[in-house]
Amino acid sequence: MMPGFPSTISVLFFSAFASNLVLQIKGYAMSKFLIHIHSGPDLRNKLTLGLLVAATAIQKGHSVEVFFAADGVHALNSKEGEVIGEGTGDANLHLKALNNANVKMFVSGMSAKARGYTDTLLEGFNASFAMPDKLLERSLEADIVLCY
Repeated sequence: MMPGFPSTISVLFFSAFASNLVLQIKGYAMSKFLIHIHSGPDLRNKLTLGLLVAATAIQKGHSVEVFFAADGVHALNSKEGEVIGEGTGDANLHLKALNNANVKMFVSGMSAKARGYTDTLLEGFNASFAMPDKLLERSLEADIVLCY
């Protein structure tokens, strides 16, 4: 190695660091999102906006998990054309997009039980029942938590 010249390893490290820095500055850094859906069909715009944001984050290459609680658990039982937001799309179609992307979904077991749902609510989804401690755990692991 010649004096005054950086090693190949240093140049490669700096190049990788600079590339990552440029991506972050331009807003392209991939993030881990947790989308917490607690609004139900009665708040259709809020519910569908949360699902639209989750689907959009997946399309942009981000990592996404969704936690359904309170009246948000009703979303998993919605049919196409049933819960449509004003400019925010169809809840069922957003759920299909998330499911096709194999997004991990957590569903409050207490919320589901209190609303009369059984294990059949989870059928067809990459979902499992979870308790509040799971919401806290996933929130701490996420880079960004959005609540709808």
